[in-house]
Amino acid sequence: MSIRITPLIDPQTTPSSRRLAWLATLPAGTPAGSAFLRLFLKAGQDHLAELDVHVHPAERRKGVGSLLLGAALEAARQEGRRRVIAQAEPGSAAEAFLSAHGFRTVLTLTYARLPLARASLDDLDAIVRGAHPGYRLISWDGVVPDELARTFAASRRAMDDMPMDDTDFGTVSWDVDRVREAALAVGKRGDFLHTVAAVAESDGSIVGFTELVVPGDGKGDAQHYGTGVLPEHRGHGLARWMKAEAIRQARERYPYLEGLLTDTADSNRPMRAVNDALGYLPTHKMATLQLDL
Repeated sequence: MSIRITPLIDPQTTPSSRRLAWLATLPAGTPAGSAFLRLFLKAGQDHLAELDVHVHPAERRKGVGSLLLGAALEAARQEGRRRVIAQAEPGSAAEAFLSAHGFRTVLTLTYARLPLARASLDDLDAIVRGAHPGYRLISWDGVVPDELARTFAASRRAMDDMPMDDTDFGTVSWDVDRVREAALAVGKRGDFLHTVAAVAESDGSIVGFTELVVPGDGKGDAQHYGTGVLPEHRGHGLARWMKAEAIRQARERYPYLEGLLTDTADSNRPMRAVNDALGYLPTHKMATLQLDL
């Protein structure tokens, strides 16, 4: 059977990445599958590409996926990429397909959900009111206020040592412009970004933060983005403190919000312990697989 692989123009271009796309069709022109290759553009990640391949169930095990994968990997090489990553559920056919083509598992994430109806406001208030000598909490909506922009951007290095196991995800450098750009992107698509931060009383600098993105209609599930504490300020319970305040605000401000979603590397035991203590329930796992070109 002859499968045609056609490159497509993908309009999804952002300041940090662009995508290449391919469509696989049968001789009669019927779509059989697709592939997307996201090329990261920022310095520190311009060696990396992210792959996403889908084949119609009726056309699997007929070579469609391999042809799409071949087209994507050739493009990655032409773009000078050294690593290609992809996601798959552990034990799935997708993981087996990627492994058979040379990918290796480098990271496993546990996804978890907090049903907001089960989050006790009294318990959250008790955590938020707990003593954390030398620190205080602040929060804002959307783009960081100008007077906090520089210290917030500096605090993003708290994510630099986030456990990524063997994933060569590169380095992400954050400055004021990038912080603002990320917040504006959330607002542009109609969602709400809420940030809770921990501030050191000694100098007024931000030493930790947690971000929550709420759907524009205030319903369904919200998504936790980054949560981090600078290394020199760890061990004081700041992550649990900040996250409890974020949950408390979500419960009070969005009466129709049903849950909060998060994902954590299996090797990140401290953050997993925080999520467990706050009532997050594991829902599924996802593996990141990597191919070294």
